[in-house]
Amino acid sequence: MSAKEMAVALARPRISERWSPLAGSPAVILDGAPADVLASDLQGLAWLPAVTIGVASSLPEAVADAVDVRVETRDQAEAVAAAVQANPLASVTLVQLLRRTGEMPPQHAILAESQAYSTLQAGPEFSAWQKTYTRKASMPSREPAVRLDREGPRLLMTFNRPEKRNAFSAELRDALCEALALVHEDDEIESVIWTGAGPAFCSGGDLDEFGSFPDPATAHAIRATRNVGILLIGCAGRVRPHLHGACVGAGIELPAFCRHV
Repeated sequence: MSAKEMAVALARPRISERWSPLAGSPAVILDGAPADVLASDLQGLAWLPAVTIGVASSLPEAVADAVDVRVETRDQAEAVAAAVQANPLASVTLVQLLRRTGEMPPQHAILAESQAYSTLQAGPEFSAWQKTYTRKASMPSREPAVRLDREGPRLLMTFNRPEKRNAFSAELRDALCEALALVHEDDEIESVIWTGAGPAFCSGGDLDEFGSFPDPATAHAIRATRNVGILLIGCAGRVRPHLHGACVGAGIELPAFCRHV
């Protein structure tokens, strides 16, 4: 629809029942806008329970800034809409999270993300993914998940699960939290060089542990209690990640908290 049509639709009291995963319409494409449509006319997009996709070439800049996803062509917009339709609950939850966390302090945004993630872990899309994935039994390692080596005022911190491309497991998370707590508590540590053993720095969350939580609420409580991102924020200037190989999910999210990568 055009931005003008959307501006009119947003004035209706039950607009959320028109575009929503529950209505079978989790995405809407805005393509074309007359000059008299302003960004203020589209403020309601901020709470619409649907992913809004704008074809930037046909929208004024101010209007394009109001949508969740900007693309250049109608074909690209259709491709995004198809991806949203494949996982509507996750897609809408994602954009609703991003809409409200942009201006939050990062510690608050991290907790909001965890709550959204826990919501999805209780939903049908996550359950459907679990049925497609065969877990592999992990052999216990005698090596620490995170290896620490001290050289005077410098700490060398190494992800040490090379056989799993340093997949981010609960064991690795706990060890990393302990290491970062040391950095916080020891002012004599001036710098931390953070690397990953093996072919990749970190390949993201360990899929063999996904869904092994006791329940989504407890999973959120664990992330709120022991959170690497929040610890990194407090020492971001001293920790320098050295990335190599595949850096997926947590493998790129966590280094992004640091000042230099």
